[in-house]
Amino acid sequence: MSQVISTEDIKELRARTSAGISDCKDALTKTQGDIDAAVEELKKLGRIIAEKKGSRSANEGIIESYIHHSKHVGVLLELNCETDFVARTDDFKQIAHDLAMQVAAMSPKFINVEEIPEEEIVDPKQVCLMEQPFIKETDKTVKELITETIAKVGENIRIGRFIRFELGN
Repeated sequence: MSQVISTEDIKELRARTSAGISDCKDALTKTQGDIDAAVEELKKLGRIIAEKKGSRSANEGIIESYIHHSKHVGVLLELNCETDFVARTDDFKQIAHDLAMQVAAMSPKFINVEEIPEEEIVDPKQVCLMEQPFIKETDKTVKELITETIAKVGENIRIGRFIRFELGN
């Protein structure tokens, strides 16, 4: 006997994940109405989508700036996607802003683990932007945040580069 999925459950799951209505319904059906399990199912789906899109070129995007309210720290960040259409969306602009704030707050030195020189012995969670806990939701990493956004916008997203300025350094 199949589980009847309520509209309220779909709305709640959609509010928690920003996934599409049909994806929410499918995840709830697969998990027999268990919302927490459906959230995990949608995360898996997002990772699969991100892996498929990861090899596609991302030559469009935006340069985001962030200046801390103290005016002592500033960041310029290049965030790339596949099309200028996605680069103009609110979701893309928001993640670019959040990533620039992340760089200002956490002062990473590298984008990912592959950039760390072999002779350097450092904790990747401290120095790699992609491995750091996201400052707005510390239960997820920046990599997971980007994966979720890839699933939401349907395009590959990658951090091109960033620079952090700090007064006196």
